[in-house]
Amino acid sequence: MVRIEMEESEDEVPSPPKASASTQKTTDSSGVPSTSSASQEPSDGYETASDGELGDSGDENQQHPEQHPEHEEQIAALSEDEIKEKALAEANNAKLAGNKLFGEGKYEEAIVEYDRALNIAPDMPSAAELRSICHANRGVCFLKLEKYDETIKACSKAIEINPAYVKALSRRGEAHEKLEHFEEAIHDMKKILELDSSNDQAKKAIRRLEPLAEQKREKMKEEMIGKLKDMGNSLLGRFGMSVDNFKAVKDPNTGSYSISFQQ
Repeated sequence: MVRIEMEESEDEVPSPPKASASTQKTTDSSGVPSTSSASQEPSDGYETASDGELGDSGDENQQHPEQHPEHEEQIAALSEDEIKEKALAEANNAKLAGNKLFGEGKYEEAIVEYDRALNIAPDMPSAAELRSICHANRGVCFLKLEKYDETIKACSKAIEINPAYVKALSRRGEAHEKLEHFEEAIHDMKKILELDSSNDQAKKAIRRLEPLAEQKREKMKEEMIGKLKDMGNSLLGRFGMSVDNFKAVKDPNTGSYSISFQQ
């Protein structure tokens, strides 16, 4: 008879698997399960996705940059303000360089510097005065170069920024007068008197310009009547008549005209 010895299995209780450094579960201060190691090495400075999502402790979660958005916004705002102030200072230097060139009679070169200042100047309230001055200074350069249309454009931009800019109004009025835009020149002089009723230069300019404006109006009327006369003769000639059969009579009270037919 063969004896078979049976191995006892009661002693073979499997030992629990050792938890690796990355799989042992702990619970952080918020009660959320996380994984950690009792012998974890210090961080090497690189963050994995799991590290970023779970973190190592509640203290580190409190120090995460995302917990301080207001602080980041303050830093960004200060940085932007510093950039604008630096740009404003650089634009002012360009304006001063333009003024120096203007004083030397180098008007074309001065315009280049004023343009550079306008390109650099930031879009902020504190730069508005500098921008209006540069536009007006460009205007007086064009005035010296007898580029009157450019003077009007430049001064108009200065006035858009600063409607009370008397020098820009004066220079634009002068350019209008050079181009025989007498009505527009008078308008600019009257605007100056609204801002400064004691401005003698504007008063003198208006007294000088009003007769010129009236002469121009009469001249324009005569030219218009002449053109209408030619057109009328070409039409009435088919019927054996001419505009000489019609007489225009001016009303001294209203300045209007009435037409009467004469054989």
